[in-house]
Amino acid sequence: MSAAHRTDAQATARLPSAVPRPEGELGRLEGAWKGPRGWRIVSEVNNTIIGYFYIAVAFLFFLLAGVLGLLIRLQLAAPGNNFLSQETYNQIFTMHGTVMMFLFAVPAVEAVGILLLPQMLGARDLPFPRLGAFAFWAYFVGGSVFFCTLFFGVAPSGGWFMYPPLTGARFSPGIGADWWLLGIGFIEISAIAGAIEIIVGVLRTRAPGMTLAQMPIFAWTMLIFAGMIVFAFPAVILATILLELERAFDWPFFIAERGGDPLLWQHLFWFFGHPEVYIIFLPAAGMVSMIVPTMAGTALVGYRLIVVALIAVGFFSFGLWVHHMFTTGIPARSLGFFSAASMAVAIPSGIQIFAWIATIAAGRLKLTVASLFVIGFLVIFTLGGLTGVMVAMVPFDRQAHDTYFVVAHLHYVLFGGMVFPLFAAIYYWTPAFSTQPLSERLGRWAFSLIFAGFNIAFLPMHLTGLLGMPRRVYTYPAGIGWDTLNLVSTLGAFILAAGVLVFLFDIACNMRLTRGEPAGDVWSAGTLEWLPNHAYGPRSIPRVVGRYPLWRRPGLARDVDAGCYYLPGTVTGARETIVTSPVEAEPQYLMRLSGPGWAHLAAAVFTAGFFLLLTVKAVTLALICGVLALTSIIVWMWESDPPPTKPADIGGGIILPTYVSGPISHSWWAMVILGLVAAALYLSYLFSYLYLWTVSVAHWPGRSELPALEAAVGSAVGLVVSAALLWGARVRLARAGKERVAPATLIVLGVSALIAALAFDGLAQWATGLRPQASGYGAIVFANAALQAQVAAAVAVMALFAVARILTGRLNNVRRVVFDNLTLLWGYAVAQAVLGLVLTHGFPRLVAP
Repeated sequence: MSAAHRTDAQATARLPSAVPRPEGELGRLEGAWKGPRGWRIVSEVNNTIIGYFYIAVAFLFFLLAGVLGLLIRLQLAAPGNNFLSQETYNQIFTMHGTVMMFLFAVPAVEAVGILLLPQMLGARDLPFPRLGAFAFWAYFVGGSVFFCTLFFGVAPSGGWFMYPPLTGARFSPGIGADWWLLGIGFIEISAIAGAIEIIVGVLRTRAPGMTLAQMPIFAWTMLIFAGMIVFAFPAVILATILLELERAFDWPFFIAERGGDPLLWQHLFWFFGHPEVYIIFLPAAGMVSMIVPTMAGTALVGYRLIVVALIAVGFFSFGLWVHHMFTTGIPARSLGFFSAASMAVAIPSGIQIFAWIATIAAGRLKLTVASLFVIGFLVIFTLGGLTGVMVAMVPFDRQAHDTYFVVAHLHYVLFGGMVFPLFAAIYYWTPAFSTQPLSERLGRWAFSLIFAGFNIAFLPMHLTGLLGMPRRVYTYPAGIGWDTLNLVSTLGAFILAAGVLVFLFDIACNMRLTRGEPAGDVWSAGTLEWLPNHAYGPRSIPRVVGRYPLWRRPGLARDVDAGCYYLPGTVTGARETIVTSPVEAEPQYLMRLSGPGWAHLAAAVFTAGFFLLLTVKAVTLALICGVLALTSIIVWMWESDPPPTKPADIGGGIILPTYVSGPISHSWWAMVILGLVAAALYLSYLFSYLYLWTVSVAHWPGRSELPALEAAVGSAVGLVVSAALLWGARVRLARAGKERVAPATLIVLGVSALIAALAFDGLAQWATGLRPQASGYGAIVFANAALQAQVAAAVAVMALFAVARILTGRLNNVRRVVFDNLTLLWGYAVAQAVLGLVLTHGFPRLVAP
């Protein structure tokens, strides 16, 4: 038996005494977490319910994208086939890739995180339940409408990567590209919302004693996954904004003859796109790192080394985006750097693979269906990694680029690296939420068909590509060696689909038997998600010692369910969880969680309506939806900052406050992360600005054409005044006691100064005769004004919200979370505005002839 299984005295040394709790306490806890029934369940925000919804919808999109893939294979099964027209094929091909990447892959792993993380961390729920629910409903509504464009012939047809100039207004005059740009941009925003919740949840809601060094590997992967979303997704959001501005208002960011450059899109898109491969892979690797130790009956070998490898993969992934652009004329020195980086990322990935193999060798692997999918993952992902090293070599990539060799590599990495672990996770964790495990017999059939079908479908594509078949073509001539290979690939795709159907049948049979308590820990696992699971999560929250607490203390599950540990009931009568310190996980305060509601759901629907109606140019209706979305958000947030109550006794002699503000608050952490998202977006803009200067310097103005330097100084003075007024409001709020008018007035004046400073700068640029339609330079300068206005608008709304709370007595020197968050956003807005002044006034003067 491994050391991880041994019970030791340390595991119980710091725990509250194991004394069963009164039954009335359990009743109050169940009452606080009782959710709505029937159709009203859509208003629920519990992570388990939202996790079920999320996984179901993500898998639905997987099936829909799979059907589109089968249509593609039918079209390519024979040369000269006219099963699909060229335009229909292009739409289906574009939607297949888009749905798989944007509506299935990232949402699926995010959904698994939302479902599992609270139980795995020993928390009652994630810290922002309504934000998680908002992210789901925004994704569901936006994704559903986007997919339905196929049925009306207006789906995008420019490929899932949407390269200009093909997707510009000249070559794609319809609204298909607009559906992609506004729809996918909006869905990415919902992914960022989910990422913020995951980061704060992992860092701040772990069970007491669960230090970072004892955190489950899956939690580590979700933390890195969410962090990568924060820094990668803003790049593609900016890209979609710029291309939509070009299409709608003729701002030539990507039109070369007017000072733009279509390669700017590729830089921005792949700065997001290549990290996304690892954003998808890392949580799947985390699932494998949870499954392998359980099935092998021993602790994971090389835990610390795996954590370092995960961080290294996340870091390296941001230096690989040019990997996709080797044939675009990149300078040779850059090619050498990015080629080396593309090969280097294989090292931390290989560390994880060898750690899993070592864990299997150290224990005795139970050959369950979950284990089979893990083995299939190891085989397929390793093959995908080897072909990845091949295309990382520039000479080979120049031969294989844009051929079916790359299609095969892509699917071996993404399907093998994400879908196989996802199937393994479903078979592994189903007993934690269902009355019985999935069928081992049906599961083995499903695995066999999926594994065989996948390799029959995609292995021949390596040869098809090496024989010269380009990707993205809807037909091909006979007699050049592609016929048989394509037919074999099509047969393999249908075998794979048969395996998925067997899996669906297994799920359907299991769902008929879901009434009753979950089957529980049928695998003898060691982590906290296998504690008895209720609507409120674990009955009580234990102090964790070790990475496998259920192995170290075999009676832990029984004692937790008897209410023998922290927070066995509800102290305030509301839904609650313990907030702990980010590193050592020591209890800091008791957080009251949001319950079911309708405002977040309305906000998601109306926000989706705003973006989707803009797509069809229904501007008036879009603005109405925008106003309703903003109103819903204000209603949602109005009750999100409950007043302080008396300190709470959570058991074990620990008394915690129920209200905190400043850096200790989970809300403060969320605002800091939101600031990092905004900073990543603006840094992407900064790259775009400097990139356009390098490729189109002839379109940039001379010194005499720039605004007077006094304009920049005047704007800077306005920003300083704005910051000073905010500081004054902060001082008055801290000293004023019950006085309300003075701090509210200072906030209004400060926002006015901020808006005036930004408007003054924009008018100064306009007064020189500069227009955004004239050149890439004009477009990128006014894009800066648009980004500054976007942040200023958010500050203005939040400032007015704070003023309303001050005047109604809901914000004061103690109850001040809203003001602290406003301060963070305001400070960021001023800093970004100053950087914008330096960039748009100082840099052109520095480089002007």
